[in-house]
Amino acid sequence: MPVVVKPEKCTGCETCLDSCPFDAIVLKEGKAYINEYCNACMTCLSVCPEGAIVETEHRTQNTEHRQKLEEYKDVMVFAEQKDGKVVAVSYELLGAGRRLADKLGTKLLAVLLGAGGAEAQELVRWGADKVIVCSDPILEKFNDDTYSEMLARIINGHKPSIVLAGATPAGRSFIPRVAAKLRTGLTADCTSLEIDSETKHLLQVRPAFGGNIMATILCPNYRPQMATVRPRVMKRGEYKADRTGEVINVDLDNIQSRTKVLEFVKEVSEVSVNLHEADFIVAGGRGIGGEKGYKVLQELAEALGGAVGASRAAVDEGWIPYSHQVGQTGKTVNPRIYIACGISGAVQHLVGMQSSDIIIAINKNPEAPIFNVATYGIVGDLFEIVPLLTRKIRELKNL
Repeated sequence: MPVVVKPEKCTGCETCLDSCPFDAIVLKEGKAYINEYCNACMTCLSVCPEGAIVETEHRTQNTEHRQKLEEYKDVMVFAEQKDGKVVAVSYELLGAGRRLADKLGTKLLAVLLGAGGAEAQELVRWGADKVIVCSDPILEKFNDDTYSEMLARIINGHKPSIVLAGATPAGRSFIPRVAAKLRTGLTADCTSLEIDSETKHLLQVRPAFGGNIMATILCPNYRPQMATVRPRVMKRGEYKADRTGEVINVDLDNIQSRTKVLEFVKEVSEVSVNLHEADFIVAGGRGIGGEKGYKVLQELAEALGGAVGASRAAVDEGWIPYSHQVGQTGKTVNPRIYIACGISGAVQHLVGMQSSDIIIAINKNPEAPIFNVATYGIVGDLFEIVPLLTRKIRELKNL
């Protein structure tokens, strides 16, 4: 607790109770008591006539921590690997990290655990100035214990100001442990990252309150500033085959794990096309009207050589399996062309597809929010428009 009440000084006057905006002060046995709702606003310090409320040693330690922020400088990206190959989200993070590092005038670091060699050089070509590698065989298979301890040690050694990781199953599992070890904050599932022009703090934007608002979160007093980013949200940076950088090899010393990974079992999916990898996605929402409506979309998707997506409303109605869902509670996609048919454009859906290169919206309602993010908008009946598009594309491709 950042503040406490000295019971020997407290007279039970209740002055502090009314001063607290969070109702974090209660009276117990005639003495003021500060509970877990305290937000450290420090309002109560000045109102107590007896000086019974004081800052704790923990608060003083936090102040000392804030005074050392200048020691933290660079941007660091955790480059996740699977089966010895760097996963796609790592290259997307390098693009975001390169942009942030350039704005701050610092270096971009990448951390690669369980792989090395050619994969480390690829990270350099995608923008990293330094790649810190630990290729110990123990790290080839993901394990919360070893990964969190190793990354925490690397962060403590290099002191980056910003640490980014993918919001993948692995990232969501162990990155919070790293933040806890470092006693710093973590913003999960970010959809946008920027640098404040005045304070140089990292502005971490993510959906909040069920996706009804977009919240901008800061971590001004602790370092590093940590964030996980959903796959396919950020754009890859510029690839340079002749880019050079430093590769630093580190050893796995004295790290004990309470668990052992015996094997990974891959899930067999019935989906023939991976939405994450599709260049063309034709997605339908409540306006499709039912399962028959998706047959119209499927024909267009097949003509384009793409995949069929869906909004949560359509999935909840049981018209199409969850594996096709795009949005906050589904997949985040970044195709070349995203065709939204009968989708209103709720923010929960937009966060999963708004980074698409081209967005084409087809909707009867000219006031639908989807038109606010669309590159091209068509107001009309999708059951007339989509078959016309399918027929024209097939003619052009001689299908």
